Amino acid sequence: MNSLNRDLKRLVKTVENCEGEKVKSDYWRLNFHLMPPVGWLNDPNGLCEFNGCYHIFYQYSPFDEKGGLKLWGQYITSDFINWKNKGAKVFADQPYDCHGAYSGSTIVHDSKMNIFYTGNVKHRGKYDYINSGRGHNTILLVSEDGENFTDKRLIMTNSDYPDNMTCHVRDPKVFKENDKFYMVLGARDKNDIGQVLVFESKDMINWENINVIKSEAKFGYMWECPDLFKIEEKTVLLISPQGIEADGFKYNNVYQSGYYFLEGDYKTKNYKLSNFEEIDRGFDFYAPQTFLDSKGRRLLIGWMGLPDIEDVYSNPTTEYGWQHALTVPRELKVVKNKLTQLPIDELKNLRKNCKNIKVEKSIEDKAYNTFDLVANIENCESLEIIIKDCACLNYKKQENLFTLSFIGGGYGRKDRSADLDSLKNLRVLCDTSSLEIFINDGEEVFTTRFYPTKDKEGIKVSGEYLNCNLHIYEMEAFNIEN
Repeated sequence: MNSLNRDLKRLVKTVENCEGEKVKSDYWRLNFHLMPPVGWLNDPNGLCEFNGCYHIFYQYSPFDEKGGLKLWGQYITSDFINWKNKGAKVFADQPYDCHGAYSGSTIVHDSKMNIFYTGNVKHRGKYDYINSGRGHNTILLVSEDGENFTDKRLIMTNSDYPDNMTCHVRDPKVFKENDKFYMVLGARDKNDIGQVLVFESKDMINWENINVIKSEAKFGYMWECPDLFKIEEKTVLLISPQGIEADGFKYNNVYQSGYYFLEGDYKTKNYKLSNFEEIDRGFDFYAPQTFLDSKGRRLLIGWMGLPDIEDVYSNPTTEYGWQHALTVPRELKVVKNKLTQLPIDELKNLRKNCKNIKVEKSIEDKAYNTFDLVANIENCESLEIIIKDCACLNYKKQENLFTLSFIGGGYGRKDRSADLDSLKNLRVLCDTSSLEIFINDGEEVFTTRFYPTKDKEGIKVSGEYLNCNLHIYEMEAFNIEN
């Protein structure tokens, strides 16, 4: 650990100690989600399972709850219930990452964690920082114990990317196939077309650009946070494109997250992309990353937030010195040619008390402050669920439409919708200031922040021709050791 690294670590601890009590006093701190100790959180990074523990890194800016210099924070767990906060781990402490340790991934190989990330550099001067003035460097860190990391190694700079790229090439995701390693990088070319660069290596040190993946027609100017993986004989390309125009109910956020099914060979031009599908319809979801665990599950975690939303809607937690969180871990599956997602089974261990309610017309109940609601629906022409007098979940069979809207506590959030032929089941994870809504076994998902007042714990359910069994489980909090 160099002296600058030590100084930064000491400074982060000082800020956390000084600001921590104010942050903890906020009622809207979440109970069963990972958050920054202080300041700002964004993309999940470096997700992996190593030496019997799951390692969850995240973009961390402890010095400013509205963003700023990005480091990596780290949580570890063996059961997704009991956590250890390992603090700031990856620092912006070299000339090639001095303006931020940006997003990246971990690949476990030869009993070591190999962490790849983007080092951000913004040169002083009159630059547009798109075609000039910015360095996006690919950097490697190695750890043999998940706690200590070797000196950084600069792997690639702007000159190693194709000549037609802008300075926006970032977010390496690395994986192994047969005896070679592959890296996908999000990119923006000089025609402002978003795409993914594919690199190949035999040793994870020397990389060769072997392909570019892009849609037939332009789809956004930048593809961030790419993730390429196989699941149930399908090859999935997960991206977060920027610059997509809204299209009816689709693409209503400032930036999107979604996936293509890729047919053919991603290593050559012999590939074809399916239609792009949004992976989450809510207000607060971006930059998801996946990994494969020892149980054979493809797990996903997303950022429960978005960049550049200040003029659209807001998060009042900034008044307490923090902002944003990670989603709960979700297991991905392919069902009927669609990528589905549901909360991992371990979260059921947080369930405590339970209310079982039969609904034929309408009910109103106190519910709990934080809960896991499961609704099994045998028949339904329409359904409305109002949570804490703030969030409204509405389904109308005649219109084939499901809508999430706010009657209070949305802080600028209004409504998001999805086409839905039928409603068979619904699961809602309600934390103090977040909702994660899983429809029809995860066929559609809505993630959002919301901010009810402390006295609001009620739930109202009503509908037409309704035959619904509700199970409302009180949820305990994560146990986080600092």
